[in-house]
Amino acid sequence: MAGITPLQFDKSPKIAFHRIEMSAILDVYGRMVMAGQAKDYAIGMHEDHAVFAIFRRHAEAPTWRIEKVPALRNQQGAFVVYGSQGQVLKRGHDIKTVLKVFETRKFEVLNFGKPS
Repeated sequence: MAGITPLQFDKSPKIAFHRIEMSAILDVYGRMVMAGQAKDYAIGMHEDHAVFAIFRRHAEAPTWRIEKVPALRNQQGAFVVYGSQGQVLKRGHDIKTVLKVFETRKFEVLNFGKPS
């Protein structure tokens, strides 16, 4: 008879968003969905950072990324919002302050099609 082989689990600690942080992020995401600016999201938990990616369309690169990097907490702030080209849109110590970048009009969806 063959012996039982135990499963190998990755026991390294992962960085994740806390409930209050996720609530603030999902509030912004919900407003973006209602405005037609977002269609999908993805969450990633890694050893050194956590990511919440927002997609404008399905199956493409994320339009915005919200990252939590606890190692930068004492320098630039643990939270950062990246644009689609990897540019830093906002960085800070408080998630709600960082997410205010989405309240500006520059993220408004414009329709340049033919006038009806």
